[in-house]
Amino acid sequence: MIINRIKYIAVCLFVVTAYAAQAQQATEKGFLILDPGIMKQDISYFNSLDPEDVKNYVSNADTYQWLSSQVPLFECPDSAIQKIYYYRWWTLRKQLKQTPGGYVFNEFITPMKHGGKYNAISSALGHQIYESRWLHNKEFAEKYITFWLEEDKAAQKPHLHNFSSWIDDAVYKLYLVNADQSFIKKSLPALNLDYQLWETERRLPDHSFWQYDVKDAMEESISGSRKEKNIRPTINSYMYGNADALSKMAALTGVDSLSQKYRAKAQELKKIVVEQLWDKDASFFKVKNEKGGFSDAREAIGLIPWYFNLPPDRAEYARAWEQLTDTAGFSAPWGLTTAERRHPLFRTHGSGHGCEWDGPIWPFATTQSLKALSNLLTNYKSKANMSAAVFYNEFHKYALSHVMNGKTYIGEYQDEKTGEWLKGDNPRSRFYNHSGFTDLVISDLVGLKPREDNIVEIYPLIPDQTWDWFCLDNVLYHGRHLTILWDREGKKYGKGKGLIIFADGRMIGKAAKLKQLKVKLI
Repeated sequence: MIINRIKYIAVCLFVVTAYAAQAQQATEKGFLILDPGIMKQDISYFNSLDPEDVKNYVSNADTYQWLSSQVPLFECPDSAIQKIYYYRWWTLRKQLKQTPGGYVFNEFITPMKHGGKYNAISSALGHQIYESRWLHNKEFAEKYITFWLEEDKAAQKPHLHNFSSWIDDAVYKLYLVNADQSFIKKSLPALNLDYQLWETERRLPDHSFWQYDVKDAMEESISGSRKEKNIRPTINSYMYGNADALSKMAALTGVDSLSQKYRAKAQELKKIVVEQLWDKDASFFKVKNEKGGFSDAREAIGLIPWYFNLPPDRAEYARAWEQLTDTAGFSAPWGLTTAERRHPLFRTHGSGHGCEWDGPIWPFATTQSLKALSNLLTNYKSKANMSAAVFYNEFHKYALSHVMNGKTYIGEYQDEKTGEWLKGDNPRSRFYNHSGFTDLVISDLVGLKPREDNIVEIYPLIPDQTWDWFCLDNVLYHGRHLTILWDREGKKYGKGKGLIIFADGRMIGKAAKLKQLKVKLI
C-alpha cells in the first residue's frame, strides 16, 4: 500500500513537472507575450489574507510557480476583472486536493456533514469542470470526473446524485478544450449508466424531470419544496444538456445507436421545457408545481435553458431577458438576484440562517445567468434588449462583488443592496468553490469558443470603445498555445493593430475590429 502510494506521488510529480517544462518551453520559444510575473503581486496579496490553516495540494508558497505553469495569463484595462481573474485561479487551487486515486476539487474548505469521500460535494461540479478545463494539466479535471464516476459510485453511500448536475455537458466541454478523445471513450459507458439512473430516480411518466429545490442546491427558494415533486427548469435543462452532450460524445466514439438515442432524448426534453415550463403570461420559464399550475415567481433558474442553447430563437422567448435589466426584476446594485425583486416573498425566508434562494445574490446563479446571456448574444438572432454592454456591465459588477471588509473575498451569497456576505466570516464560506469566473473571462468575455473542429473561433463580448487593449496568453487549446490580443493602436504589444490570434507564436488570424473572428488552427 505504501509502495503504491509512493509510486502514485512520483507519477503525479512527473506529470506536474512535465507541464511546468511545457510552460517553460513556451516562454523560451517566444510563444508568450505576457510575463507570468503579471500576477505575482496579486498572489502575494492573496496569500497575505490567508492564515493557511488548511493546506491542500498546492501551498500558498508554491502557488505563484504552480499557477505560472498551469493557467492562461490575462491582462486588461479593467483592474477589477484582472485582479479577480487571478484571485479565482488562486482560490480554485486552494480547493484542489490530492487523493490516493487522483484529484478532487472541494466546494467548502472545511469538512461538511453532507460531504462525501474527501469532503467532495457535487452541487457545483459543472462549474468546477468548466473552470478547471483551462488548466494545462488535464489530469486535474479528468481525475476529478473519474472520482465521481468510479470511486464515488463504488462507495456505500454515493454522493453524486445528492444534487442535480450537468456533468455530461461539462465532460464534453472539457473535451472541446483538450481534444482528449480517449477520455471520452473511457467515460462514456459510466456517463450513460448515470443518465439512466437519473431517469429511474427523477423522471415522471411524461418524461419530464422533477426535483426538490434542496437537491438543486437552491433550497428555500420561492418556488421550491422539500416534499413536492415540482418540474423545474434546472434539472430539465441540465438533463437536456447532458443528453445533447452524450449524443455528441457517442458520435465522436462511433457509437451511432447511442448517439441517436440521446439525440432523441434531447429533442424530447427540449419540447417538454418549451411546452410545459414556458409561462406565456409572464414571458418566462418557470417551475411547474406538482399540484398543477406555475409558480407565481420569476426566478433566475428561468434563464438556465439558454445555458444549453435550448429555447427556440424567437422574440417570444427572448423577452424573458428583459427581466435582467429591470430593477423590479433581477437587476440590483450588487448584482443579479435569484428571484424577481417585485415578488411579495422576495427575501422573506431569513437572512443567512440557512441557504436562502428567495432573492439574494448567489455567484452560482450569476455564473449560470452570465453564461446563458453569452449564449444568447453569440448564438441567437433574437436578443431582446440584450447587448455586449449588458454582459460587460453585469460581469464587471460580478468582479466588484468579490470583497468583504475591503479585502478580496468569495463566499456563499450576498445582500443585493449592500454586498454583505450573508454568512459573514463563517469559516466554511472562505474560498467558496461554488461558481465560475475564469471560464467566463476566457470563453465569454474574450470569447474563445471551444469547438470539435480545427477552427479557432473568437466572439468577444467587450463593448466597442470600452478597452483599447487586452491579452489572453498561454491558453492550451487542442494541444497548441494560443494568444488572443486586442490592440487598437498597435502600441501596447507591438504586434500590430486590431484583434490578433497566435498559435505557438505564429499569427494565424487578424481583424481590424473587435468582432467575431474564425481562423484555421494551422
